[in-house]
Amino acid sequence: MSVTFALRPQAKFADGTPLTADDVVFSFSTLKEKGHPRYQIALRDVDKAEALDPATVRYTFKGTLVRDLPIIVATLPILSKAFYTGHKFEESSLVPPLGSGPYKIADFKAGTFVLYRRREDYWAAELPVNKGRFNFAEVKYEYFRDRTAELTSLKSGAFDFREEFTSVDWATAYDIPAVAHGRMIKESLPDDTPSGAQGFFINMRRDKFKDDRARQALGLAFDFEWTNKNLFYGLYQRTASFFENSSMKAQDAPSTEELALLEPYRDKLPAEVFGKAVSPPVSDGSGTDRKLLREASRLLDDAGWKQNGATRINAKGEPLAVEILNFSPSFDRIILPYIKNLKAIGVDASLRNVDPAQYERRVKAFDFDLTTERYSMRLTPGIELKTFWGSESAATDGSYNLAGIADPVLDALIDRIMAAQSRAELQTAARAADRVLRAGHYWVPHWYKAAHHLAYWNKFSRPAVSPKYERGVIDTWWYDAEKAERLKTSK
Repeated sequence: MSVTFALRPQAKFADGTPLTADDVVFSFSTLKEKGHPRYQIALRDVDKAEALDPATVRYTFKGTLVRDLPIIVATLPILSKAFYTGHKFEESSLVPPLGSGPYKIADFKAGTFVLYRRREDYWAAELPVNKGRFNFAEVKYEYFRDRTAELTSLKSGAFDFREEFTSVDWATAYDIPAVAHGRMIKESLPDDTPSGAQGFFINMRRDKFKDDRARQALGLAFDFEWTNKNLFYGLYQRTASFFENSSMKAQDAPSTEELALLEPYRDKLPAEVFGKAVSPPVSDGSGTDRKLLREASRLLDDAGWKQNGATRINAKGEPLAVEILNFSPSFDRIILPYIKNLKAIGVDASLRNVDPAQYERRVKAFDFDLTTERYSMRLTPGIELKTFWGSESAATDGSYNLAGIADPVLDALIDRIMAAQSRAELQTAARAADRVLRAGHYWVPHWYKAAHHLAYWNKFSRPAVSPKYERGVIDTWWYDAEKAERLKTSK
């Protein structure tokens, strides 16, 4: 019910001031009181943090779901109490924050770039855990308003490294001499982490989406097979599970162990939970699968949305209008065919493109009908599931629960995940929760790929063994002077 940490005496912030237990306690209190809802919910059962002396801090827990709390508090960022006494934590600022890590901000231009420079006085540089890490003297991140300009700048040599997230570019845009001659490397690294859940999430805080039949109909209108073939060059697989690409994904019918968790709630759950795990349908790949669109129309009829000319209306005469909120123009090519299918079943669908700042404000206020989100799962999920899909987070402004999922059964299953004392128990509880989530039709599932697509100029080297669950790029790669020189002479 508690955990005590002894701080290393050499730990210091970048300004040379010591990092003390008071800083740790201040950080905990600040994040719990003023931090993002994900901190507030995760730290709810951390009762207090105490500085036993300048180099010792103890966290005390409450309740029964404490399995993950020692790791959560161990990985909290440590803020400088002195710095944030003079700078309000909850206010935006362009004053570089004071950290204690291997790099510090050396230069920046808001919205354009930020330059990190390695600290020569980094207190933890010689610890065994850091050997071979932080090899770059400087790391500069460039910001672009759109990915096309970013790709063009990479090709021109304006920067060195990019992870590619646009399938059409990965398939076609790197057919250039620099790649053909080995001056630029185009490489896929395996991604063994759970892919999680990406999709169009449906905001159930709005009355028009409260009926699960209407939500299911929205899902049937999205033709992944056509999208993957014509827009993605077949690079992706369809996401079906909230725990995709992991052993926590529900498969086929529930196991005996899963049923033991689900049976007590049978009268509160859809019948679909107890059959084969709900998965998105496979279309005929035409882009307008008539069979699926007819089924979507039937579901909307059953949900009370009747055809009235080109659109559907409810008993009050209100039209079924759906606005998809977006901030990335590269997504337009995916959303617009989806809108065409929604219109075909009588939904007054539209695309709303806004700038990133407005997008963030609207999402935090849950001011949207549908929007895209990806929930990344840990290898051992726990308290973060409450911030994603718990009832408490559904009512918390700024939370990650975009769909507004508030299901007591799901809350109970998340508690079982958090309380699991073995991998087998955790997998069983996660699969049961996955079934409940998928049967709720809270989203229109997207796609995933179990790989990182990387493009970079051939001036780096790296360890022979890559980390299993990370790219390791900035952390373990290094600048290779010989390769860089050959790159110059081969132009």
